[in-house]
Amino acid sequence: MSPPAGCPAQSNAGGDMNKSELVGRIAVSADLSKSAAGRALEAVMSAVGGVLKEGGEVALVGFGTFYVGKREARSGRNPRTGETITIGATKVPKFRAGKALKDAIN
Repeated sequence: MSPPAGCPAQSNAGGDMNKSELVGRIAVSADLSKSAAGRALEAVMSAVGGVLKEGGEVALVGFGTFYVGKREARSGRNPRTGETITIGATKVPKFRAGKALKDAIN
């Protein structure tokens, strides 16, 4: 997979990337210091989290959409005792990839 347009190639040959590596890649790509890139990434993550907490969704055209899904209440089993328990309904963050992102990885 080649890096997206405007993003310099870096060695991570198909491996996973952690937050500090992402900050480094943002810093190089946007010609920012690593601390500024880190603050920008934190701001984006905080903004997305805030919108999701309010029940909204964040659509980044070409990249994808972050939204809140609902998980219904269900019964489960305690692995230690084998006892049946009820797991309550909950909201979960979800991501739906956009066409450009799908095309970039295929």
